[in-house]
Amino acid sequence: MRYRTSANGRMQALADAARADKSLGWPRLAMLTWAARPRAATGSYPTMQKISAYILTYNEAEKIEAAVSSVLWADEVVVIDSFSVDRTPEIATSLGARVVEVPFNGFGDLRNRAIEVCKYDWLFSLDADERCTEAVRDEILGLMAGSPAHDVYLVPRRSYMMGRWIRGSGWYPNFRQPQLFRKGSMRYTLEPVHEGYEVLNGKPVGTLQNAVWQFPFRNLEEVIKKMNRYSSLGVPKLARKRVSMASALGHGMWSFLKHYIFKLGFIDGWAGFVIAFGNFEGTFYRYAKRYEEAQGWQPPPSHPIGRELKP
Repeated sequence: MRYRTSANGRMQALADAARADKSLGWPRLAMLTWAARPRAATGSYPTMQKISAYILTYNEAEKIEAAVSSVLWADEVVVIDSFSVDRTPEIATSLGARVVEVPFNGFGDLRNRAIEVCKYDWLFSLDADERCTEAVRDEILGLMAGSPAHDVYLVPRRSYMMGRWIRGSGWYPNFRQPQLFRKGSMRYTLEPVHEGYEVLNGKPVGTLQNAVWQFPFRNLEEVIKKMNRYSSLGVPKLARKRVSMASALGHGMWSFLKHYIFKLGFIDGWAGFVIAFGNFEGTFYRYAKRYEEAQGWQPPPSHPIGRELKP
């Protein structure tokens, strides 16, 4: 079975997550701290299946401490780093994470490599801009203590941007690829960005009831940087398409309207408009960069100009 993260058909899962997720209030430090697992009456820890948490990074020095700190309850924390040039690896190592350097050949390939290097049968995937909450930790450990009904689980996300929890724009509850799964039960497809996934055993996908938190952008500069990077990574998807100014503008405008109007981005004020406008820019420049690639423009020829004057 092959899935795309944008596929429809999960309305019931969305409704269940919306009902189960309580008001989170303002971000607080407590959700980043480690809490010990409860001991059984005998004084030993309850027997449960072991789990690896992995985090993908590239130059995430300002985010990695909070991300790693939120999954210190896992049996191992693995940071899959693509040769950061800041202090990301050092910070992760200081917190007890195992850092593995993997060249970046697209997010799908990177996630598949992460699965290979993790030790344990169950994996929890976290991005550097995400934080596991105590409620998600407790739900996962509850599953690990028993016999999980599914081998693959989607995890709802709730995003915080520009000083507010985002309710519209299709961002809540928002699902990316499954974040909790048994090793060997799924693999990622190899798109460079917005990769899909394939369930290998044909079993249905479950959904956790509690949401992780996402802090996608610290400031507007990060919005622009991500738009630029992701528009470049998306160019190969247009390799067989003819691109014009009209198609670039049309797709960009549709992306804006989809997020701002149809997905109710307007209810989130400035943040909703920035999200929609960022999607417009990312889409427009993806098509414009494909057009640039197809044209293969070169500068006009030139020749050395000396001091000698022509007669």
